[in-house]
Amino acid sequence: FLFKFLVIGSAGTGKSCLLHQFIENKFKQDSNHTIGVEFGSKVVNVGGKTVKLQIWDTAGQERFRSVTRSYYRGAAGALLVYDITSRETYNALAHWLTDARTLASLNIVVILCGNKKDLDADREVTFLEASRFAQENELMFLETSALTGENVEEAFLKCARTILNKIDSGELDPERMGSGIQYGDASLRQLRQPRGAQAETRQQCNC
Repeated sequence: FLFKFLVIGSAGTGKSCLLHQFIENKFKQDSNHTIGVEFGSKVVNVGGKTVKLQIWDTAGQERFRSVTRSYYRGAAGALLVYDITSRETYNALAHWLTDARTLASLNIVVILCGNKKDLDADREVTFLEASRFAQENELMFLETSALTGENVEEAFLKCARTILNKIDSGELDPERMGSGIQYGDASLRQLRQPRGAQAETRQQCNC
């Protein structure tokens, strides 16, 4: 499978560092604010299935909102990131979540990530409080550290696992336009698609 993912949240929460840590397994030392959108991809094994994650890291600054919003379309999963040392980034979560569910899809699988877990001494948002927010909004929740790598891979895998479970249960249909899911295997696609659509899909996802 190929899943389209988003990393969303306010500026300065460490979104680019999370993506870098996930893809490169190391901390990005000289991270500047993302301008517009950055992209990364990684192939992972989830429950015995090979899944390629196409991840769009969006700018958190208000002036890029109109650009980043266009990338929400057709996303299957999202990491919604706040900084545990910044109450302001936590307060903005509802606003980001509304965008994701309105612009991507009501079925988008979202995991809430309280980043900068390594800065526990400077914490402004408690684990319990964020956990309650996640519960009320039907989100999964993890605290992560892009610096140490704690729970970073788990956040992406947990999101991918949930999407796979929803495909298995029939709740998500990869055939539906805008689902953010594609079959990565050409032979699987041939069983399910008219010939003209195959070439186009292979071009899109470089399968």
